[in-house]
Amino acid sequence: MPKIALITDTDCSLPEDIAARYGIQQVPITVQFGEESFLTGVNLDDAALFERVDRENKLPSTAAPSPGQFLQAYEKALAAGAECVLCFTVSSAVSATYNNAVNARQLLPEHDITVIDTQSLSLGQGFMVMAAAEAAQRGAAKEECLARAQDVGQRIHLYAALATLKYLAMSGRVGSLAAGMAGLLSIKPILTIQDGKLELLERVRTQKKAWQRAIDLTAQATGGKPIEQMGIVHVAAPQAAKEFEQLLRASLPCPAEILMSDLTPGLSVHTGTGLVGVAFVAGE
Repeated sequence: MPKIALITDTDCSLPEDIAARYGIQQVPITVQFGEESFLTGVNLDDAALFERVDRENKLPSTAAPSPGQFLQAYEKALAAGAECVLCFTVSSAVSATYNNAVNARQLLPEHDITVIDTQSLSLGQGFMVMAAAEAAQRGAAKEECLARAQDVGQRIHLYAALATLKYLAMSGRVGSLAAGMAGLLSIKPILTIQDGKLELLERVRTQKKAWQRAIDLTAQATGGKPIEQMGIVHVAAPQAAKEFEQLLRASLPCPAEILMSDLTPGLSVHTGTGLVGVAFVAGE
């Protein structure tokens, strides 16, 4: 079987140790504060991002990895002996990442490089590339790796509770007045993945109710079937994530291992600190 290399971008929310375990190369999303550029997972994480945002009271911009960055990643994989490269990108509905990865592939027409638009993000994307990597490690052919990832992608769900609307107000996605009123009312929006985007699903009052609602939605989505894979994502809220995990385990038959993951700056810049959520692959 040909040696298959797996590449993705840092919007997949995969911790570095997990990526290393599966041999997954992550191309970083860029975060720009004025003239200063930072690379997600290289010299910027969620905690550092919001320490600066709160200090300057201003959100940075983000940029997809350039074609040149993807070209470098492809060439690195090929130089290491890969005969086939599979590159899974964050949803094209939210980023130019997919297009840039495709443009880079066209610079190496003689090589077997496939770029996949996951139409997902965070651990939705991450679980798909992990599924392909696990298949590759078992010696599966490219087609089987792609089929496995697609199958997992169809069974992924994500429910996350925002802790505040402050950062959405800063981005202009909600009015400042509306955000202020929501804060007074302790409204915690529930987000989910819809059409390749992170979208508002419901509005719930208080963090406790928001977390319980995320758990209830998880239970509904499983349809009574076992959960194949599960992860908790958070934004600079490790203790809250641990508390949420305890609630999940007390309420649902969870897998023995639950992945604990930062959302990462390419996505968290849009949600703000304190977000806690669950991503999972429902059983077949």
